Amino acid sequence: MKTVFRIVAFIFALAIAYVAADHLFPAPMSKGALAVQHWLGGVERKTLQIPGFQIAYLDGGQGEPLVMVHGIGADKDNWAQIAPFLRGSGRLIAPDLPGFGESSKPMDADYSIGAQAERLGQFLDALKLPRAHLAGNSMGGAIVLEFAHLHPERVQSLWLLDPAGVGSAKESEMFRAYRESGQFLLFARTPDDFAHVMSLVMSRQPPVPYSVKHELALAAAGNYELHTRIFRDLTAETPHLEQEVAGLATPTLIVWGLQDRVLDPSGAEILHQALPNSQLVMMPGVGHLPMLEAPHQAAADYRKFRAGLPLANLR
Repeated sequence: MKTVFRIVAFIFALAIAYVAADHLFPAPMSKGALAVQHWLGGVERKTLQIPGFQIAYLDGGQGEPLVMVHGIGADKDNWAQIAPFLRGSGRLIAPDLPGFGESSKPMDADYSIGAQAERLGQFLDALKLPRAHLAGNSMGGAIVLEFAHLHPERVQSLWLLDPAGVGSAKESEMFRAYRESGQFLLFARTPDDFAHVMSLVMSRQPPVPYSVKHELALAAAGNYELHTRIFRDLTAETPHLEQEVAGLATPTLIVWGLQDRVLDPSGAEILHQALPNSQLVMMPGVGHLPMLEAPHQAAADYRKFRAGLPLANLR
């Protein structure tokens, strides 16, 4: 009985020590937590150079490559939560787009969807990938869809998670606030605002250590000026990607959270009708980030989709 008590007391002491360290030393503890997440997903951080930018990215695994592109205000680690559930399905690659994460962020660069799609091609070239499966969330979904439209021969399939750019969808809560009062609900002006951003983008918030949330909040506030400028530029004109890509034959899995407050779920069926070779999955109880809110289910749906595709010769 004493041995059991000692074990329980030791575990309790370790838990207290971890919580204390997590609050006292957020920067190293956050790096440690992300390192564990990368290890679980079988990916590691790397960097490469494309014209004008250094790109940080995650890379790991073998087989057909899946390149996963994050949304505005986000970074490559938005895919770290789902990576463990995708292990064994091929090579997993997640870049920080120029302007985001650990990649170069010049204030005066062109961050339009077209420019980022071109850089995505340069990133694939640097990795010597003539073809790949592409995934994108939010702004990243618009970028990979634009790339597939411009270079269909380089895209084996698309995985679109709450993608941006469907102009004929209903107005979302986030866009209504921006139109009516100029509010940037999607961005944190100060670290204290970060919790409100997280409650907007996710209906199911996964458990995240204090240290990670602390560092993410600092980064979000530090990038506020650049990211709101990118948002203003992207929304200066209403895009209608559903018209531009209509008829695109690339096999596509469209996933949309039914509780998405950033991009209205009505966009899902509109895009599904525009893409003749698409499948649609609506996720109840999920918001704007299915790969973070429901990683196991999102990965299972994607694995099922991929299983129905022919193997590609990527040499």
